[in-house]
Amino acid sequence: MMRLRPSRAFTLVELLVVIAIIALLAALLLPALAQAQGKARSSQCLSNLRQWGLAYRQYADDNKDFLPRRGQGVQPLAQIDRPEDWFNALPAYFNSQPYQQLFAANGKVQPRSSSVFVCPIATDPGGSHFLPYGMNMNLSPWNLPQAAKFAEIARPLAVVAMADAPGPYASTFPSLKPYSVLARHTRRVNLLFLAGQVNSYAADYVGCGVGDPNREDVRWLTGTDSDATAGNY
Repeated sequence: MMRLRPSRAFTLVELLVVIAIIALLAALLLPALAQAQGKARSSQCLSNLRQWGLAYRQYADDNKDFLPRRGQGVQPLAQIDRPEDWFNALPAYFNSQPYQQLFAANGKVQPRSSSVFVCPIATDPGGSHFLPYGMNMNLSPWNLPQAAKFAEIARPLAVVAMADAPGPYASTFPSLKPYSVLARHTRRVNLLFLAGQVNSYAADYVGCGVGDPNREDVRWLTGTDSDATAGNY
């Protein structure tokens, strides 16, 4: 009769070597996967901002060239019933309800919800409302007697319309204050410009948490009367 040869088992040393190789491969691959996931989420954020950009232009076309209002400024958002504020005026242009109606029906917008209002990696720091995008605080503010007109804005290709923001505020600006523009994409911030283009910038280039560095290609001043009080932000 033929005798079966016993199968050779792995030794403890061999098992430890295999485990070490797997751990090494995981250590090499996980950062790359995390980076790819971060880029995908940033791309989704830019896509959201692009939709808002199309809405700005359409709103101006339908309203004698007037832009929506920026909402409340340095105070956390509390008043949500004005139809002229961007979060109520613009959603109709991508078949969404005004924020006032969404809030009345479902309460505060939630992080990671599938909504053009929400950056996919934004976290809620608390407060009555959660808007992870904010309008340029110096663009069409309520302290002027009428909304700004698109044609009045100097260099709309360089003027910021919206940006990644903390959440409790309707508008944002590079500042030391809590409403400052927020770099949540690996120290980069996504911006929508009034002419409709979107782009990502390093936090220090934009002045996140510091103040407006007065870049020629990233402008928070508009060339309108609102610029006189922009230094207060």
